[in-house]
Amino acid sequence: MDKKAMMEKAAREAYEKGGFNGTWLYAEKGEIVSKGAFGFRDAENTLPMTEDSIFEMASVTKQFTAAAVMLLVRDGKLDLDTEYKEYFPEYPYPGVTIRHLLTHTSGMPDFSVSGWVAPILKNEKRIPSCGEVIRFIRESGEEAACVPGEKFVYTDVGYCLLANAVEKASGTGFEDYLKKNLFEPAGMKDTGIYHTRRDGRPSGRFTRNMVLEDGKYVPSDLSKLDAGYVVGSDGMNGCDYAYTTIFDMLAWDRALREEKVLTREEQQVMYTPGRLNNGENAGADEDDDGYGFGWGIRNDPEFGLIVSHSGGMPGLETWFMRFVDADRVLVILCCRDYSDIRAFVRFWEGMQAIAGDEEAEPVAAIEDIAVKDPDRSKWPEFCGKYERPEDEDFMIDEVFMKGEELWANAIAIDDDCDQPIDLTFRLYPIGENEFGRKRGMLKLAFGDSCLMFDGITCKKR
Repeated sequence: MDKKAMMEKAAREAYEKGGFNGTWLYAEKGEIVSKGAFGFRDAENTLPMTEDSIFEMASVTKQFTAAAVMLLVRDGKLDLDTEYKEYFPEYPYPGVTIRHLLTHTSGMPDFSVSGWVAPILKNEKRIPSCGEVIRFIRESGEEAACVPGEKFVYTDVGYCLLANAVEKASGTGFEDYLKKNLFEPAGMKDTGIYHTRRDGRPSGRFTRNMVLEDGKYVPSDLSKLDAGYVVGSDGMNGCDYAYTTIFDMLAWDRALREEKVLTREEQQVMYTPGRLNNGENAGADEDDDGYGFGWGIRNDPEFGLIVSHSGGMPGLETWFMRFVDADRVLVILCCRDYSDIRAFVRFWEGMQAIAGDEEAEPVAAIEDIAVKDPDRSKWPEFCGKYERPEDEDFMIDEVFMKGEELWANAIAIDDDCDQPIDLTFRLYPIGENEFGRKRGMLKLAFGDSCLMFDGITCKKR
């Protein structure tokens, strides 16, 4: 199969249909099979995307934080099974070890970074530092959610704590430690830990994360909805703020394979799923066998060990996938909100399918699957106000006609800012009395004076 042509076709179609704006690279045995760039680095469409554009990595950063911890374990300056309180006595939760933080099994409350950084930015006009995390935890007064090791709960705060441990154990700033001990030995010449909202962008090759707001793209740090979280969290470390290129991520893959930074044995520790107290793998789900140290882990019957991690921030999606045994690597970096979620998902899944020697489904937007020339005679009956379900983070408030098309007003609770958002979107017919929306996978079905979605039935008011 011609993987180069297939990936280029998928990326082009995804870009044209609102599912991709960024760069990608796929390599086998260190040789690049496919790479490219589509779109723009800015919201005004004046800076074309280039293959060497530099992207924020979001949670893909966690593997670098974990690698730094492993180097300090090697040097005897950190110990995986020592309680975090031994390094930071003011940390309020006993029994939590470095290993627990690495595998998201600490049992801490599910702290939201946005829940405390945004108020500080608003009220104190400053971006808090990562060193303030423990103070925030203490001042919250919250008790542990469970004993360490009982549950897997993915958390950014745990990796902020690990970044602080790296600084204390090494006696060096987190940014400098990773540069000297990870990025430079790996030959990652364009990679570093940066805080671009606080300190500015070091070069014009840095992309802007762009969100779709009021029908147009704006930088996420200027967004009415997201700026408090995006700017306020820019002082954190460990969970985000590695910036890199597709070429540097290939260099990282080769450095790991050639043991330039970590030995094969050290990597194997990182690629081993954490264990819960009941013996089950931490983070196991339908996609992964578990979560290790900054990596999702899967043992594939055909390709052997595969490790990966995704990253996401408002206006940003990243993906890094290593076929450890088969010697393949896939990198996807995207710095603009999708305008069509189906195109985004088809592209994402298609690139992974091609990397796994499978045919990819064609990239399709909702216009491609919508019913052509639908019968609109019943649509006025669907219009009206609907009851709001309790304790739901998404609800349809009203359905109405705009011209010949059906539209909806909805209310959603945003995970990052924990506040309600008013949404208005067109409903596309995808079946008999069934409709979908462009920026979500939601399927609505209309019945007798009611609508149904996500197993919920809402009657007309």
